[in-house]
Amino acid sequence: MTSAWTWYVVALVVLNLLGCLWLLKGNTKRSPNDPKPDETGHVWDGNLTEYNKPLPRWWINLFYITIVFSVGYLIWYGVGNLKGFGHWSSKSEWAIDNAAEEARLDDTLKLYAGKSIDVLAKDPNAVSIGRAIFINRCAACHGSGGHGAIGFPDLTDDVWHWGGTPNRILETIQEGRQAAMPAWASTLTAQGGATAVDDTIAYVLSLSRPGQPADAVERGEKLFAGICVACHGPQGKGNQVVGAPDLTDSYWLYGSSLASLHKTLNEGRQGTMPAWKTILGDTRTRLVGAYVWTLSPHKEPPPAGAVVAE
Repeated sequence: MTSAWTWYVVALVVLNLLGCLWLLKGNTKRSPNDPKPDETGHVWDGNLTEYNKPLPRWWINLFYITIVFSVGYLIWYGVGNLKGFGHWSSKSEWAIDNAAEEARLDDTLKLYAGKSIDVLAKDPNAVSIGRAIFINRCAACHGSGGHGAIGFPDLTDDVWHWGGTPNRILETIQEGRQAAMPAWASTLTAQGGATAVDDTIAYVLSLSRPGQPADAVERGEKLFAGICVACHGPQGKGNQVVGAPDLTDSYWLYGSSLASLHKTLNEGRQGTMPAWKTILGDTRTRLVGAYVWTLSPHKEPPPAGAVVAE
């Protein structure tokens, strides 16, 4: 809260307290012009008479006590940026409670410290904790069930751009990943003319979808061999060391439509996976990895010709 807002709130509090004092004072004594208590003239049913009397003294005193308590409360706890004599703050209160919860959690996590994620995946309790952390931290990108979205990998299949071994998955979670697909349109056009982007797309699609125009595939293959093999390999099988995807399967992180592929080549792609170890610590990232490990069938080995990380 800024100083201006602090003094604004202080002014409102003071005005409210003064207003309460004014109302209380006005109800403690009668004005000379007030009618006598039994002369209001308001009578109902013959025997119900409205009197005009001040509030009882004990009741008024209770209100005065609440005002004194309010002033003392503000002096002790402070208002906005004005610190009170008690040096209390919501931040420090949270820090104390959080430290206690962290200590309690650390006792629980000691059971899982340093274990491989595939080993932890066999422990239902470890997987349950990992799932809770995943939903709280990872679901925003990968979905609560780990099925991903456009630009965010599906964690329930057996496709791992950066490698699907326990160590590589843990490394991805802990250290993060930075995937970069450059914009190649201008380079391709310089080498292959106006149809270069379409030709390259035709060749890439032919790796998983036979039946593309043969002349375009032939031209695209030459362009691919001169530019794209550095990351995706001569057969398009990918490179797990740099996160280059396998182009021969049916999985497309950003979609396989012509519009999406044009966007990829024309503008490039920048994919970022945050590093979670500094945020969650070693053990909790391992527990997340254990949960992620249970989502995938882990049936298919890397394709022949792929550059694997291990």
